[in-house]
Amino acid sequence: MSIRVFVPRDSGALAVGAERVARAIAAEAARRGEDVRIVRNGSRGLYWLEPMVEVETDRGRVAYGPVKPGEVSDLFDAGFLSGDEGHRTCLGPTGEIPFLQRQQRLTFARVGVIDPVSLDDYRAHDGYLGLSRALELTAQAIVDEVKTSGLRGRGGAAFPTGIKWQTVLDTPAEQKYIVCNADEGDSGTFADRMIMEGDPFVLIEGMTIAGLAVGATRGYIYLRSEYPHAHQVLNEAIALAYEAGFLGADIRGSGRVFDLEVRLGAGAYICGEETSLLESLEGRRGLVRAKPPLPAIKGLFGQPTVVNNVLSLAAVPMILERGGHFYQDFGMGRSRGTLPIQLAGNIRRGGLVELAFGLTLRQLLEDFGGGTANGRPMRAVQVGGPLGAYLPESQWDTPLDYEAFTEAGAVLGHGGVVVFDDTVDMAEQARFSMEFCAVESCGKCTPCRIGSTRGVEVIDRIRRNENRAANIELLKDLCDTMIDGSLCAMGGMTPFPVMSVVDHFAEDLERPEACGETP
Repeated sequence: MSIRVFVPRDSGALAVGAERVARAIAAEAARRGEDVRIVRNGSRGLYWLEPMVEVETDRGRVAYGPVKPGEVSDLFDAGFLSGDEGHRTCLGPTGEIPFLQRQQRLTFARVGVIDPVSLDDYRAHDGYLGLSRALELTAQAIVDEVKTSGLRGRGGAAFPTGIKWQTVLDTPAEQKYIVCNADEGDSGTFADRMIMEGDPFVLIEGMTIAGLAVGATRGYIYLRSEYPHAHQVLNEAIALAYEAGFLGADIRGSGRVFDLEVRLGAGAYICGEETSLLESLEGRRGLVRAKPPLPAIKGLFGQPTVVNNVLSLAAVPMILERGGHFYQDFGMGRSRGTLPIQLAGNIRRGGLVELAFGLTLRQLLEDFGGGTANGRPMRAVQVGGPLGAYLPESQWDTPLDYEAFTEAGAVLGHGGVVVFDDTVDMAEQARFSMEFCAVESCGKCTPCRIGSTRGVEVIDRIRRNENRAANIELLKDLCDTMIDGSLCAMGGMTPFPVMSVVDHFAEDLERPEACGETP
C-alpha cells in the first residue's frame, strides 16, 4: 500500500520551493524503491513553516517543515515515511501543533487536509452535505437558515448575508445571478486564495446553495488576475463538479439549474468594490455605480444579484449542513461565527488563524503571531487592509468584533493584520495611504479623485514643516470631506489610516527626518 505524502500546491508554499521539494521526494522514493503517493494539498496556513510536508501514518499525519529540497535524502534516512521524529524539521503530529490546535476551524476545516481537486476526497470530508440538505428545503427556508446563523459579509462591509439574500429572493426577475467577489486585493490578506487553492469545492457548493436560495441559475467568480494557481484549481474543480452532476442543468437529478464560470479581473483595486466589479464583469471600465439601486435589486446586467465574498460563500455549506444555530453559537454580540484572520508584515509566525469573534488583537499578535520576526518591539498594527486604521499599543486589547472595532475608529475588513515594528515611519505610512487612494481611485467622484491628490500634497507640506499646525487642520477638513462626500469606501475610508497617524502617532509628523531637517 502506498504511503501518502502531502506537499502543498498553495501559492505561498510554491513561492518558497514546494514544487522542488515534491520532485525531490518523488525522485528519492523512486531511487530507494519506496511506494510513495504524493498528494498536492492546500496549505495549513503556517507560512513560516512552508514548505510543510506531511506523512500519513498509523497515528495520523506527522508534519515536517520548513523542508528544503537538499534535505529530502536526510529525511528518508531519518525514517520520515514512518513518521519518525528524529529529523530536525519534524513538528510532530500535525493536529498537535499549538498554532493549529488552538484554532476553531470551521470554514477552513478541510484546507490543507484534502486534495483540492479530488471530489471523492471532498465528499469523504462531509463535502456536499450542505447542498444535499438545501435541495430538500424551500428557497425561503435556506435564506432563513442563513439569517439564523448571523453570517455577515466577510469581504469588509459586514452586511448581514441573509438580509441580502432575502432582498434578491423577493425581487421578481426572469434571471438572477450569484457573483463571488474573489478580487482579494487588501494588503496582508490571503484567506480567499487559500480557500480557492485548497478547498475550491466549498466555494462551488456555497454558490450553488446561494443560487437555490434566491432563484439564481448562473454564477460568476470574479478572480483577481494575480492568482493564476487559484484560477487553475477553480477551473479543474468546476469541470469535475459538472462531470459529477453538482453543476449544470439538472443538479443531482433534482431538476434544479446552476451554471458557474470564472472571470478574471484586470488588476484594479477598485474592482473589489461590488458595483465597480459588476461594471468590469459586464466588460466595461471598473467605475463605481451610485446606489441606490442596490445590486440586490439591479445588479449584473441590470438583474437582481447576490454579490458575496469568498469567505462568506464558503461558510454557507457548513451552515446548511449543521444548522444556523450551530454557527451562531460561535462569536460575540452581532459578530457571529468565526473570522479567518491573516497575520502578515513583520510577524514571527505569519499565517492564517480562524477563531470565533472575541479574541483580542493583543492575544492574536502575541499568542499566535509571537511578536515581530526581527525581535524588535511592535509599534503599530494595521487591520482591514490599506483603508484600515493604524492601531497603537493602547488599542491592542480591542476584541476582534465588528462593533468594537468601529467604536475604536477602526475596521476589521477582510481580517488582514499587518504588523510594524518600532522603526516604522508613520508619517510615511500616512502619506502612502493617501497616495494609494490617488493611484487606485476610479476617478468618478471628486472627493476621492482630487481629495487624495491634495492629501498627498498636504502631508508633504506637514513633513516639511510648512505651516504645520494650519496644514494639519486642513488635512482634518479634507478627511472629513472625503468621508462625507465620496461615492464609495475607497475615498470614504482612506482618511481612517491617515487620521489614526494624526491622532496616535503625531510625533512622527514632527520628526526631523519627516521635516527634511538634519537631526
